[in-house]
Amino acid sequence: MNLFQLLRKKKELIPLVLMMTTAAGGASAFAVYSLQKTDVIIDRKKNPEPWETVDPNVPSKLITINQEWKPIEELQKVRRATK
Repeated sequence: MNLFQLLRKKKELIPLVLMMTTAAGGASAFAVYSLQKTDVIIDRKKNPEPWETVDPNVPSKLITINQEWKPIEELQKVRRATK
């Protein structure tokens, strides 16, 4: 039985099919978008050691190398007041 014939007979499946199609399309689009980012490396033949070309000044997604910590003045005032 064809999918369209099944949907004609059982109209309650139409929202389910639309939602599943939308979810699969969104997941596929996000996967393609993520693979186009510069921090995702697919081809290991051209760049076998990609960690050597990481710029420490550019923040990564999970870790920031050489991050400078600066105290927040408002937080310092609250800490002094509560001591």
